[in-house]
Amino acid sequence: MQMFKRIGLFLLTNALVIVSISVILNLLGVRGYLTATGIDYQSLLIYCLVWGMVGSFISLLISKWMAKMSMGVQVIAPNTRDPELQQLVQTVHALARSAGLPKMPEVGIYDSPELNAFATGPSRSNSLVAVSTGLLNRMSREEVEGVLGHEVAHIANGDMVTMTLIQGVVNAFVMFLARIIAFALMNAFRSRDDDRDEGVSPFMYSMVTMVVELVLMIFGTMVVAWFSRYREYRADAGGARLAGRDSMIRALQKLQRTYEIVDPVSDKPAVNAFKISGHGKNWMRLFSTHPPLEERIARLENAVRIGT
Repeated sequence: MQMFKRIGLFLLTNALVIVSISVILNLLGVRGYLTATGIDYQSLLIYCLVWGMVGSFISLLISKWMAKMSMGVQVIAPNTRDPELQQLVQTVHALARSAGLPKMPEVGIYDSPELNAFATGPSRSNSLVAVSTGLLNRMSREEVEGVLGHEVAHIANGDMVTMTLIQGVVNAFVMFLARIIAFALMNAFRSRDDDRDEGVSPFMYSMVTMVVELVLMIFGTMVVAWFSRYREYRADAGGARLAGRDSMIRALQKLQRTYEIVDPVSDKPAVNAFKISGHGKNWMRLFSTHPPLEERIARLENAVRIGT
């Protein structure tokens, strides 16, 4: 049932994006960018910017709602009488006040055995911090505070908006460059022996554009992943300032120990700790959105030695 819900939300989001983009392009008067004489670069630029940015920002605007629906996050009432949940809300709000957030984040919990937590929302004034039941059950209070400090630091740093902008710019750049390269390739490979000027075949142009786009998106994904790894280091440093460096280090060490537990049947990690276990030994690391846990721990420990 949960899988069908996520598929439905995915389709609904994409339908919303397509309708919104179509309306915006019509309002801007962009009907197409291919002309009889070539490419209308101004129309192409507008077309790519709208497609690249609008989808990213729509996803950002509905990110809280999507998280609640797809992950089954239950928002905790600030006045809950459950002492454990009350402690969770108070901890997040205390960290948020220390971080100078203009409005307290919503705090949520969802049912999952994984050690995981995340922050989402369109702005520092409209955010959500959610934790899994597995994290609450298997981490100490100090370790949980380190994790929460990391997530609140993401909000304070404006990471959700920053990553949306970066992803949107990369999407627009890939679309723009792919269409120019595809048009150049189509012209270059068009038969010179054919005296008829039939122009560029729309079907072939679309196919070549798709292939070039896929290739360029590989490099674009590497750029986005690099920024994501950088923001994780910043959030670790922010979490250390908010919750204490020892709490942050112990939280990461607990995640590392959990991640290193191997399932003897599949020979794979039994738990994907915090969904943040980066690739540290091969080229796949270039596509990882999180640095390896050992490197994150080492950075915090080195900062301790430097500060003393």
